Formats: sequence, structure tokens, C-alpha cells
Amino acid sequence: MSTFPDQFRLAGRTALVTGSGRGLGWEMARGLAEAGARVLLHGRSRERLEPRVGELRQAGHAADAVAFDMADRAAMRQALGGQPVDVLIHNVGERDRRPFDEIEPEDFVRLIDVDLAAGHALVKLVVPGMIGRGWGRVILVTSIAGELAVPGASSYIAAKGGLAALARALAAELGARGVTVNALSPGFFATETNAQLMASPMGERQRERCPVKRWARPEEIAGAALFLASPAASYVNGHTLVVDGGVSATYLA
Repeated sequence: MSTFPDQFRLAGRTALVTGSGRGLGWEMARGLAEAGARVLLHGRSRERLEPRVGELRQAGHAADAVAFDMADRAAMRQALGGQPVDVLIHNVGERDRRPFDEIEPEDFVRLIDVDLAAGHALVKLVVPGMIGRGWGRVILVTSIAGELAVPGASSYIAAKGGLAALARALAAELGARGVTVNALSPGFFATETNAQLMASPMGERQRERCPVKRWARPEEIAGAALFLASPAASYVNGHTLVVDGGVSATYLA
């Protein structure tokens, strides 16, 4: 008879985490690997992923690399082939930190394609297998910026808001077929990408804005990702789980 902690185990499952060579993607992938999943690390370059794959294997975990550009749908299909995926965490998200009037329509379309439309394409690739096996978890990584707008990120905010809406739409369609779909919304995380922002006056304001008065450590995203990916979250569907230290729960700026 399984115990309650066993419901957080992913033994026998394969998890694909996009954008998992570093940052939050890497931390989520490592968390799932430690829970027993075979993890597929994703990035544009297989060479950059191999050290991460080696790190997981050295620790006794099952891991492989899949390399493709999210904007290249043919490469996406070829890289994944008929590979079964039980857990999909779509984490890739490019940013365009410019004022609205500097973002040309074609720039807007490109970012929406990479951050939002590519996620839809990826879900279409892996979900039929999940349905066939009667079990699947889809987690779309959004951002608190999808709900709490800031100046100078209009295309990114639109894409992240779209991902949260997509999660709800897919949850309504796929829940009865054994697949749950949720969104994971991180707040201010101290990743390599945010290093310059953290050191700026705006970064200090964001730290002060957070009720816990600090930026999150990257590994603090892993528990939330594991929960949504695990059997323990079997009745969680269409939800956006926010991991932001209380920023979105508070009014005072």
C-alpha cells in the first residue's frame, strides 16, 4: 500500500522541461529527476545541455537532452519524434524589455510565437500520447507579470497572460481524458537572467515590494512544479499556482 509521500513520486514517468539548461527550468527539471522521473532537458544547443545531463546521471537520475528552437516546429517534431512524455513543463520565455512604441508589430508577433504559440504546438505534439496512456500533466510557466503589468514589457505580458488563459482552456477540454493542465506563475527570482535587474534600483524596489523582503532562490520553484506534476495534484486542474512571496496578494507598492 502506498503512503502519502509516495504520491509525490514520479517513478516510471518521463518529463520534458523546456528551457531547462539553466535558471528555473533547470531547478524544476532537477526536482522532477530527484522525484524519480526520467527527465528530458531542452535547449537550443545539445552541447550546452550535456553537462547538465551528466550532472543528473552522476547523481543516479535518468536524463537525456533534446535540442531544438521553439520557433522551428519541424525541428520540434523531429527532436521529440514518438518519444512518450507524461509531464510537460513549458518554461521557455523570451523577453523584450522596450516601451510599447518601440516594439514593431513583427517583433510583437515573434515573441508571442515563441512564448505562447510554440507552447500550444508542443502541447499538441505530446498530449495525444498522454490521452492514449490515460495520464498526463501539462504545466505552462507564466509570470506574475501576466496579471500585474509593468511598463516596458507589453509583448511579454500579453504572452504570459495568454499562457494562463490557454491553461484554463486546455484544462476544460482535457480533464475528462486523464490530462490536467495548470499554470505556474513565478515572481521575482534571482536567476542568471535577472542578475543585472537585481542590482539596479528597480531590483531593489522589487525586493522591498515583496512581503518576505527578498528575491526568491531559483530552487524555490521546484516544490510547486513537483506538486503540479505529481499524482498528489490529481484534482488540481485549470489553476494558476503563484510562487511570488506574496507580491500579488498585497496592495501596497
